[in-house]
Amino acid sequence: MSQAAALYIVPTPIGNLNDISQRALDTLQQVDLIACEDTRHTAKLLSHYQISTPTWALHDHNEQYKSEQLVTRLQGGQSVALVSDAGTPLISDPGYHLVNSCRDAGVQVIALPGPCAAVTALSAAGLPTDRFAFEGFLPAKEKARLDKIESLKDEPRTLVFYESPRRLLDSVAALVAVLGDQRRLVVARELTKTFETIHSLPAAEMLVWLQQDSNRSRGEIVLMVAGYRPDSEDELSAEVLRTLALLRGELPLKKAAALTAEIHGVKKNALYKYGLENGL
Repeated sequence: MSQAAALYIVPTPIGNLNDISQRALDTLQQVDLIACEDTRHTAKLLSHYQISTPTWALHDHNEQYKSEQLVTRLQGGQSVALVSDAGTPLISDPGYHLVNSCRDAGVQVIALPGPCAAVTALSAAGLPTDRFAFEGFLPAKEKARLDKIESLKDEPRTLVFYESPRRLLDSVAALVAVLGDQRRLVVARELTKTFETIHSLPAAEMLVWLQQDSNRSRGEIVLMVAGYRPDSEDELSAEVLRTLALLRGELPLKKAAALTAEIHGVKKNALYKYGLENGL
């Protein structure tokens, strides 16, 4: 049974080959062509599952050119699966130009759910997951890297990065320099593989821990950073203090602090302490 003419976005395992869905295997078996980031890498997966579908290289250097040819094939009635070396295509991997070209040309795009290193790491990191920001790879050059981290310094969401083994130490050192010693970091490496590790430490301690053993920087890495949390003094902005003063004019300090905390989402104890220290 062949697949209907469409572009299928097919996630593949990030390490453990058993983490591929039956739907993904059926799709790879039945499409006319598989567009992949590295044909040699994908060949190992296809061989393991005895899939003989033809492959075609689609990577950062040829994607815009190859996308036109693939759209022509799709418009001609062929079905194409898009895979990356590991995980979900387009998440810091090639595929955006192809998907965008398909959308512009009216070609159906069907996305399959499946493995993603960022989400897998985040789910086990012990950092807040109600809101997070995936930032891909930090810049390779030092100044650009520091500038990028500076721009995220006050971001309250958990930050998720991909990082290469050779740049991990530099990136953690930059995080320490900009965010300080105590911001919580989590390094997840080799997820789903034999030597999987997920390690959580304050930033300065994480830098030392990584420096102690080069093996701790090896493999595929997800680097996560706790979001910014203001301390008590930072929380008490001029607007917060104005609310406290207005309410204090009508209410006891304890009640005024409680209402101000509820209005602005700040800590009641910090407000009460401020009121006592400043004679409110």
